[in-house]
Amino acid sequence: MLRGLRDVPRTVWLLAAGQFFNMVVAFTFVYFFVYLTHERGLSVAQAGLVSGIGGAGQVAGNFTGGWFGDRYGHRRVLLVGSLLGGAGVLALPVLPLALLYVVPVLSQYAGGCVRAANAALVAVTVPEGTRRQGFAVMRFAANAGFTVGPPLGALVIAHFSYGVLFVVDGIGTLVFAGYAARVLPARGTRRTAGEGPPAGPGLWACLRRRPSVMTLLAVILVTDLVYRQQYSTLPTDLGRHGLDAGFYGWLLAVNGGLILLLELPVTLALRGRRPLLIIGGGVLLVGAGYGVLAFGVGVGTAVAMMVLLTAGEILYKTPATAYVADHAPAHVQGRFQSLYSGVSVSGVVLAAPLGGALYTVAPGALWPVCAVLAGVAGAVVLAAGRRGLAAGRRGEGERRPEPGTEPGPGPAIRGAGRESTGAGQEATSAGRETTGAGQEATGAGRETSGADREATGVGREVAGARAGTPGA
Repeated sequence: MLRGLRDVPRTVWLLAAGQFFNMVVAFTFVYFFVYLTHERGLSVAQAGLVSGIGGAGQVAGNFTGGWFGDRYGHRRVLLVGSLLGGAGVLALPVLPLALLYVVPVLSQYAGGCVRAANAALVAVTVPEGTRRQGFAVMRFAANAGFTVGPPLGALVIAHFSYGVLFVVDGIGTLVFAGYAARVLPARGTRRTAGEGPPAGPGLWACLRRRPSVMTLLAVILVTDLVYRQQYSTLPTDLGRHGLDAGFYGWLLAVNGGLILLLELPVTLALRGRRPLLIIGGGVLLVGAGYGVLAFGVGVGTAVAMMVLLTAGEILYKTPATAYVADHAPAHVQGRFQSLYSGVSVSGVVLAAPLGGALYTVAPGALWPVCAVLAGVAGAVVLAAGRRGLAAGRRGEGERRPEPGTEPGPGPAIRGAGRESTGAGQEATSAGRETTGAGQEATGAGRETSGADREATGVGREVAGARAGTPGA
């Protein structure tokens, strides 16, 4: 295990420390909905609208941040996004009502761009073959920070106020931006005046040459929609069966504890195995978890569901992120990571309304439908992996060199607009995720960039608003 971790560049460890700090002070997305209803006097519908459009801004940032990074440099996107996001959170206590519909959207959009830039920085910094470990280290730091953050935020609210909470969060984000600016060297990030993006085939042309990546993106979209039901319809169904918010909080603690204990060792143990087979197995476990609830909702089935769901998350999230990075041409690495970041938090916006609509019409059908969707998605990935195995290639299809470009990302940091750390030094970064929800973390959950963990909190009000709260 230690040998595998020694392959992770020093800069990744430095920024993992920054990621931990950033997540410790990531209070806003957990308590934002409650703040809007209790402190600002908004109705539940108004607070839902503010949170919902904020979540949409975060997803949009995830989908577009990589484009900015490929054009202007991922380090620059990380720093500017962190500054804008921190300033937006800092301003929350003094915003008039009208601006609550505007500033959080911009702040979360910036957070989404940061998450995409973070993933791209890890991809261009860590050599191929070591990326799973690099992404796992960043997720570990984000999850560890998120474990500390919400309880600390509750203490700040109890002893001070929501205003102090947002000030601490905003200042913490700005401090992280300064730390990242120091840790990430600026060499190789500047462009000459008038210089455009690197030459090479466009994004969609590159994707068409990599059908396994397109398949994986579609699978992650479906899986995230299913996975994030644990933050919306699950607490509702638990309450319907007599299990209160305290029990739901303990379930989330089981998830976080298992992630912290097992994700790094499992990632290291499986780092030599074919990624699509691991990802497919993980997605099947997510489906199996919800399938258990189809037999009845109780303490035993709920705990079994969370254990299976967490095992699936451990298996699919880090290898999927690394797989997309390994198959991205150098000149579109940021845009590949943006696509993955976007689909991996799509459930932040889609899970609650779609799951809630089905639950309203047919409560008993929700968990079987989730199990079937994840089961089909997992089978699709496994089939792609087996086709690649039969053909003697890694994954579904080997990467083909693009005309005028390098055959794919390698150990060196290359391509105009990508960050360069010089010989023997790599750069990575950290961002919040959304929100999910890593957490995906500032806005949509726990992931994060993703690491990505989702927002938690005890009670339906916070969990039900998770789809749009700042974070992820």
